[in-house]
Amino acid sequence: MFRPLKLILAVVTAVFILQSGCKKNASTQPAPPAPLSALHTDGRWFLNAQNERVLLRGVNIPGMEWDASGDHMLESVNRAIGWGSNLLRIPLAQDRWYGFTSEQTDNGATYRSLVESIVEIGERQHAYIWLDLHWNNGGQWGKYIGQHIMPDRHSLLFWKEVAAIYKNHPAVMFGIYNEPYNIGWDMWRNGGEVDEYYNRNGEDTNLTYNAVGHQEFVNEIRALGADNIIVAGGLDWGFDLSGILTGYALEGENIAYDTHPYPWKDANWDYRFGDVGEEYPLIVGEWGGAEEDSVYFGQITEYIREHKFSWAAWCFHPSAGPQMLQDWTYAPTYFGNVVKEELAKPVDMNEESE
Repeated sequence: MFRPLKLILAVVTAVFILQSGCKKNASTQPAPPAPLSALHTDGRWFLNAQNERVLLRGVNIPGMEWDASGDHMLESVNRAIGWGSNLLRIPLAQDRWYGFTSEQTDNGATYRSLVESIVEIGERQHAYIWLDLHWNNGGQWGKYIGQHIMPDRHSLLFWKEVAAIYKNHPAVMFGIYNEPYNIGWDMWRNGGEVDEYYNRNGEDTNLTYNAVGHQEFVNEIRALGADNIIVAGGLDWGFDLSGILTGYALEGENIAYDTHPYPWKDANWDYRFGDVGEEYPLIVGEWGGAEEDSVYFGQITEYIREHKFSWAAWCFHPSAGPQMLQDWTYAPTYFGNVVKEELAKPVDMNEESE
């Protein structure tokens, strides 16, 4: 019996050592990252589920507004996150969402699937995806696809479907409309009939359509049970938010405002958007320029950083300007290096802004 007992003890010892080793190795494995937290707002801040302040910084990735397949979209999403972005603004076209363009033959299924893939990457890599209605059609499907004065009734159909799909998705934010222009604050908030001169590809057109006010979009999205952050851009091609403090703020929760202070706009930033950002969540949703705008770059980045405003630079593309990419190798331009450096700078969100 001596030899079998010795053998049994050896086997038991080996099993014990093996199990101990497995436990030790298991304990040294890094814990999986926490899932991306849905954002909500409190005062002027974006907060996560732990009520910690969140600063959103990133880029615009265009392409899907003018082509259903976009330009290198999924690679660009990954590359932009690799630069340090935790916010990606994705311009969309309502006609392409439904497949009303000549390059589409599947009623928009591939387009919607591409949007889904972008959202999945964002959620997996802890980046928020700002779905931005960039182009609409002046109330006529498949005909006048581009930037218009205001969103139309088809835009409301688009947002009701998008909101139903992505309601309360932790990674998704809803950008109502890109850059309203040539209107007043009452039209912006409440909508109405629009007479618009429209020129695209050399074709002059006079359009009349019913513009949907931003408040109606908020109401319809919330009626679907979607509590996602809703982002509303201002007048003057998205630049001017001054009316928000004079009675035109949107009613509801989890609403943020978007401004586009390019170097050719006036420099009264406090009045145009900065004062709004002291009371409401604000995203500088587009900014950028060329190498000769170096003074502007220093001023706008310092202003954004000191006020702890969130931002997305325009744009992460080599041909849609102002470009931050030289080509599809993703080598940065002068402006691209400005953005990369700004993304790398730490900002203490617990310290009060000046």
